[in-house]
Amino acid sequence: MDKEYYEELEERKNKILGFINDEQYTPMKAVDMALILQVPGKDRLDFEKILKKLEKDGEIVITKKGKIMTPEQLNIISGTFISHANGFGFVVPDKGIGGDIFIPVYALNGAMHKDKVWCKIVNVEGKRPEGEIIRVIERGMNIIVGTFEKTKGFGFVIPDDKKVSQDIFVPKERSRGAVSGHKVVVKIVKPPENGKSPEGIVTEIIGHINDPGVDIISIIKQFELPIDFPDEVYRETQKIDDEVDSFNIGNRKDLRDVLMVTIDGEDAKDLDDAVSAEKLSNGNFKLGVHIADVSEYVRESSALDKEALKRGTSVYLVDRVIPMLPHKLSNGICSLNAGVDRFALSCIMEIDKNGKVISHEITESIIQVDKRMSYTVVNDLLTNSNSGYFEDNKEFMRLFKDLEELRDILLEKRVKRGAVEFEFTEAKIILDENGVPTDIKPYERNVATSIIEECMLVCNETIAEQFFWLEVPFVFRSHSEPDSEKVQKLSEFVAKLGYKIKGSSTHPKSFQKVLSQAKNTPEDVIINRVVLRSLKQARYTAQNEGHFGLAAKYYCHFTSPIRRYPDLEIHRIIKEYLNGNLNEKRIRSLSKKTPEIARISSVRERTAEDAERETENLKKVEFMANKVGLIFDGIISGVTNWGIYVELPNTVEGLIAVRNMMDDYYIYDEENMRYIGERTNKVFSLGDRVKVKLIRANIEERNLDFEFVTDFDESDLEEGE
Repeated sequence: MDKEYYEELEERKNKILGFINDEQYTPMKAVDMALILQVPGKDRLDFEKILKKLEKDGEIVITKKGKIMTPEQLNIISGTFISHANGFGFVVPDKGIGGDIFIPVYALNGAMHKDKVWCKIVNVEGKRPEGEIIRVIERGMNIIVGTFEKTKGFGFVIPDDKKVSQDIFVPKERSRGAVSGHKVVVKIVKPPENGKSPEGIVTEIIGHINDPGVDIISIIKQFELPIDFPDEVYRETQKIDDEVDSFNIGNRKDLRDVLMVTIDGEDAKDLDDAVSAEKLSNGNFKLGVHIADVSEYVRESSALDKEALKRGTSVYLVDRVIPMLPHKLSNGICSLNAGVDRFALSCIMEIDKNGKVISHEITESIIQVDKRMSYTVVNDLLTNSNSGYFEDNKEFMRLFKDLEELRDILLEKRVKRGAVEFEFTEAKIILDENGVPTDIKPYERNVATSIIEECMLVCNETIAEQFFWLEVPFVFRSHSEPDSEKVQKLSEFVAKLGYKIKGSSTHPKSFQKVLSQAKNTPEDVIINRVVLRSLKQARYTAQNEGHFGLAAKYYCHFTSPIRRYPDLEIHRIIKEYLNGNLNEKRIRSLSKKTPEIARISSVRERTAEDAERETENLKKVEFMANKVGLIFDGIISGVTNWGIYVELPNTVEGLIAVRNMMDDYYIYDEENMRYIGERTNKVFSLGDRVKVKLIRANIEERNLDFEFVTDFDESDLEEGE
């Protein structure tokens, strides 16, 4: 009944849009439109709801006089307002037409960070169009997390998110007794207007800024990450068995006799992929990628499913994981633990010596992983002839050798077709039992991590290609070509360093070639950074758009259904196809559902990445707090009009503000990403290797301040630098 109701609403929405977009349409009020469209009295409430939804989605505008028009008729654009710490901001258009629109401070008209707004362009001269906010359609931030400061008779909250440029005024009677230094959650009850700060009410006191754990909890609250699962989800979870019923496997393929392993990091608990491999007599490889069948337990439209979609992804913070699914599933029945039966969805591929998948089978299966392996151990077994791990793993060595040989073939194939491989160091922050950072170590990429990466990539491509040609609803992982304007700027910049991007085409091989040529050169880091910044972000889509960075025509995420919702959704679609359940009615239903799943999943992925980055930044600054005054080697990682960013070998990044470059007056050269000293002609460019002194570590602001150093005492150098 609910499904039919929503399908009917969708049909009505399309009918209204068709009427408004007709060339003969004359702007009119809702009551007149209802009469013309012959909307029955009993449906008037639904009619009004549809109009409000269309306005919220940016499809229509309801003027002050109540007339309904299209944005195009009024020459306005709907979008999301992204604020800057200095007060101005940008509107990112909803429909992706053109670039962002600059909004000066005086043209905000009460808009705050992340608000959905109507914007009118008032000036098209200069580097980007300039506009003003006409109306705030919907507030983007329900809550704001910050530090409370108490004064006589009232208080105010300094937001943790520096893009919220104004402090929040809080009357004394709405402060819940908060005192200075408390981290609080505040709800906006009155937006900023006429130069006044927004007004809020404290809804929760998280704790004092100096209390252990309050820092991470504040970030969790800031990004509105759900920690606890609803009671209904726990009730559903309790009904799920702890072990697989091995006597009720139905039509599943029994692969329990196939030698297979999981290979993960030492601290991984949710093991959702296992691999098997053997070299065939014809010289080809038989690769099996076996993925936890989460959809067996998380049924569509259940409380578990709705909560998983709401979360979209597991979030990996420095001190904890916020899982997409309850631990009973993610670490239990769905985790491919060694020595126990598990239900899986297996993709078994025959791959020739050129890396081509010449045949494949996707099947529901029952498996039993023979051993849990770590990247460290497998890498040592394959690279160290005297490995101390050999005796305990000798029965798996043939498997590992076959996987390594296949990995070399698959990687070579990807490189030949132009896949873009970046050389960036990711950091792992080591915390003690109190959450205090004690070390920052680079994540090690090795043969074992590469083996799993190549196995998952070829599996994801194989699945995506098959379901593209089946022409059924699906969720793809898409990465669009970069904008031609950004490619042109990139080409001009790398040309100054002696590199060339061939032609005007945007083929990934051109980017790959530049990265390859720059490898192990002084400008290696700078080339990687500028190439990355020229690319778009990957996202989930209901249509196959290819994956530019991987140089893949077809791509999806199939291999991590424990921690990513798109993987879980396409598992359901695959199983329905395998069991012959994709009838016309189901296809129509999925066609309406998958675009929204793709959209939500993309949004939740961005939120998770932002939260993860914030916790990393926080702990990095905390780690550096006792190193003020020390000198470090670094590399210039960013050049902006407010200063120069420098990254240290341990991935920590800090700012040298222009005001701290006191030996000369420096001129900002935006086109060449550098600063030039007016008197000395000294040049600081992106990618330069420099020595810097740490002069400030602001844990509350989550940033570091450096200054350049020319003369220094060896005793001031950080140990190991």
